[in-house]
Amino acid sequence: MLFDKENHQGEQSNIINIRNETLCNQNFRKEIWTGAGLQITVMSIPVGGEIGLELHDNLDQFIKVESGCADVYMGQSKQCVKFIGKINSNYGVVVPSGTWHNILNVGGCPLKVYSVYAPPKHPIGTLHKTKLDADLAEE
Repeated sequence: MLFDKENHQGEQSNIINIRNETLCNQNFRKEIWTGAGLQITVMSIPVGGEIGLELHDNLDQFIKVESGCADVYMGQSKQCVKFIGKINSNYGVVVPSGTWHNILNVGGCPLKVYSVYAPPKHPIGTLHKTKLDADLAEE
């Protein structure tokens, strides 16, 4: 089965052109598939923007850059977050449960990434057009 944009639930198999979905996404965050044990979202971070400092204490996360470049920050506490390194489309970031993290777009174009959460984090159908939309949804 090719990617079915309406099939967000993991009850059926699905093939996703993840690079195309990521590069074509214009939203800050968009959920594209959610199963019982993991979830895939795509993100577009504007120039100078960031994902935002966050902690997931009950899930692991993998973030893959498809286009752009960014700085990665991580730490075991909010007060100890430090610069880890620069990333581009050659890199992915592994964020273990309980790790504070942030990714800042330091390039000259939107940063395009996809993220895999295990277990899922966002409700099926999540669509945040901007970071402000995402921040308001978290309140």
